Amino acid sequence: MDLLRGALELERTAHGLLPHRLPCRARAQSADGQLAMAEAQPSGVRLVFRTRATTVELDALRTKNAYVGAPPRPDGVYDLLVDGKLAGQSGVTGGNVLMVDMTTGAAETRPGPAGTVRFSGLPDTMKDVEIWLPYNEMTHLVSLRTDAPAEPLPDRGRRKWLHHGSSISHGSNAASPSTIWPALAGSLGGVELTNLGLGGSALLDPFTARAMRDTPADLISVKIGINLVNTDLMRLRAFGPAVHGFLDTIREGHPTAPLLVVSPVLCPIHEDTPGPSVPDFSDLSAGTLRFRAAGDPAERAAGKLTLNVIRDELARIVKQRAADDPNLHHLDGRDLYGAADFAELPLPDQLHPDAATHRRIGERFAALAFGSGGPFAAERT
Repeated sequence: MDLLRGALELERTAHGLLPHRLPCRARAQSADGQLAMAEAQPSGVRLVFRTRATTVELDALRTKNAYVGAPPRPDGVYDLLVDGKLAGQSGVTGGNVLMVDMTTGAAETRPGPAGTVRFSGLPDTMKDVEIWLPYNEMTHLVSLRTDAPAEPLPDRGRRKWLHHGSSISHGSNAASPSTIWPALAGSLGGVELTNLGLGGSALLDPFTARAMRDTPADLISVKIGINLVNTDLMRLRAFGPAVHGFLDTIREGHPTAPLLVVSPVLCPIHEDTPGPSVPDFSDLSAGTLRFRAAGDPAERAAGKLTLNVIRDELARIVKQRAADDPNLHHLDGRDLYGAADFAELPLPDQLHPDAATHRRIGERFAALAFGSGGPFAAERT
C-alpha cells in the first residue's frame, strides 16, 4: 500500500493485487452486483512514487464492460503524471470482458490475458510519478517495473479529502482518470483525494457511512440524490432519517472535520419526475444509450422522490443540523451544473456529463469549496 493511494483495501488474488474502494466488511454486507463492480473499479486510485527512472512498465489484468447489441466501449485510460503534470496516456490490451445484457440483466465474464502499460522517455531526474488507473475498468495489478529504484513519496502535508457520490463522481464519461471532476477539483485544491464515487450506488448505505467514518480525512463531502431517484429506492419518509443516520455515522469518526453536503446537479428528466430511470434501447445499435424517467409526477404526493424534493429536504436537514454543527455545510448541485450549463453542454445520455462538463464541475467545485471563504478553504481548516 506504500505506493498506492485512493484505495481503502488491497485484495491478493490469483491474478495479482485488486484495489478496493470499500473494505471487506462493507462488501460483505451487500449482495448488489452493481455495487461490487463499482467499488472494484479504481476511480481515483493511483500508484505514486519517486524515481529517476526513464521507463516505467505496469502489468495489469483489466475487466472491461461490454453490452450485448452495442458497439465496443472505449478502452480504459491510464494517466501518467510527472511532478503533477500530465506526461503520458496509455492503455492495456487483452484482459477479461464482462458481457452484460441490459434487457435481461444477465452477465457473463469472458477471460483474457494480462497486458502491459509502458511509459518511456521520462526525464533522468528525481521526480514524483503518478499512474492513475482507469476509473471504468476493474484492474488487477500484476507487477511494476522501473529502470531505476522507486521509493514511496514523502508526506507533503496535503490535507486528505474524502468524497462520496454517484456515477458522476465515479467518472461517468470523463476523458481519463485524472480528469474526472473530483480529481480535477482535488488537484486545484491541493489535496489528496480518496474517491468513493460509486456508480449507481450512492444510496445512503450504512456500510458506506461506516467506511467513511473509519477512513482518515481532513475534509469530507457527500453528494446525495440522483441514485435514490433513478433506482426508486425509498420514499420521503425514509429519506430524511436515512440522511441523518448517514451523517451521524460519519460524525462518529470525524466530529469536527468540515463536512459538505452536495445536492444533485441538474438532470431535467428527474427534476420533477420520479424514477426509476430506464434505458432507451432505440439507438443502442448505433452506440447511443439514453435514459428516460419512468415515474409519474403525480406520485410525488405519495412521497416519491424527485431531484427538487431531495434538494429541498437536504437544505432543510443541513440548516437544522448546522445549528449545533458549525462545520456542516450545504452546496446546491445546480451551482456546479445548472440550467444554463445544460443548454450549452447537455447530458449526452440524459443522466451523465461529458468530458467538458466534468472539467466545468471540477473547476466550480474547487472555486466554491476550496476557494476563499469556502468550507474547505485553507484558512478555515
